[in-house]
Amino acid sequence: MKVLAVIQLIRVHQWVKNLFVFLPAFFAVRLDDPQVLINSLFAFLAFSVTASSIYVINDYLDIEKDKLHPEKKSRPLASGALSKPAGLSIFAVLAIISIGLTFLIGWEAATFLGAYFVMNLAYSFKLKEIAIIDIAIISTGFLLRVFVGGAAASIPVSNWLVLLTFLLAMLLALAKRRGEMVLQTKIGKTRKSLEGYNLQFIDQAMVFMAAVTVVSYIMYTVSPEVMHRIKSDRVYLSTIFVILGVMRYLQQTLVFHKTESPTKVLYEDRFIQLVLIAWIGFFAALLYI
Repeated sequence: MKVLAVIQLIRVHQWVKNLFVFLPAFFAVRLDDPQVLINSLFAFLAFSVTASSIYVINDYLDIEKDKLHPEKKSRPLASGALSKPAGLSIFAVLAIISIGLTFLIGWEAATFLGAYFVMNLAYSFKLKEIAIIDIAIISTGFLLRVFVGGAAASIPVSNWLVLLTFLLAMLLALAKRRGEMVLQTKIGKTRKSLEGYNLQFIDQAMVFMAAVTVVSYIMYTVSPEVMHRIKSDRVYLSTIFVILGVMRYLQQTLVFHKTESPTKVLYEDRFIQLVLIAWIGFFAALLYI
């Protein structure tokens, strides 16, 4: 079995999305606690393995469709680099490892992880074909990452973190669908749920979601509760980075049509990388220094 093909199949590069499990500990100023950090790392690993098992079964179900896609046709199962039985075997191994890791993250975190697994199995088999439901599931997946991280580290997840995570994830999911809509005009039908979208709807929904996200973030930064907890009245300054990041992502989506894969944008766009580093650095300075 080819190692590189297996790595590609389980999409290790997508594990960056699972860094959301660290957010509860980060904002609770607990990442400097060794036990909290270890628990968060276990949560990250458990979520990554579980998500990879979903990627495998999703690719297995979409082999014939992926063969017609200009980029997805190079995926291991669609290209024939790995056989169907090999794909099922890898899925089984990942599922077993995931179950084993649940014993390291506690029953509450394991419950959220199980919910993610079941929800995404349903997504892979049917729900990804239903417009709006598909992006809602993607966004809920990010929420469950946060809940798993909070439960594993025994840290309550704030209402603000839930709200902002969901809004940002909805924006990213809409941008992903828009990228697929643009590609569909060039190569033909790529996803059934796109029948429930058009560019006008997605563009308006993105602008609406971007506005709600930024306004909600501003409300978060000026909240007396937040300023008291962080012990700083300068939290609002971080809004600069959020606005720049959202504007850049809208530009990548509406102008350059490059957001079919949000993860790819994160890895390749230096502007977004710098803004993200600046935002993390600013908050880290407020919270930990």
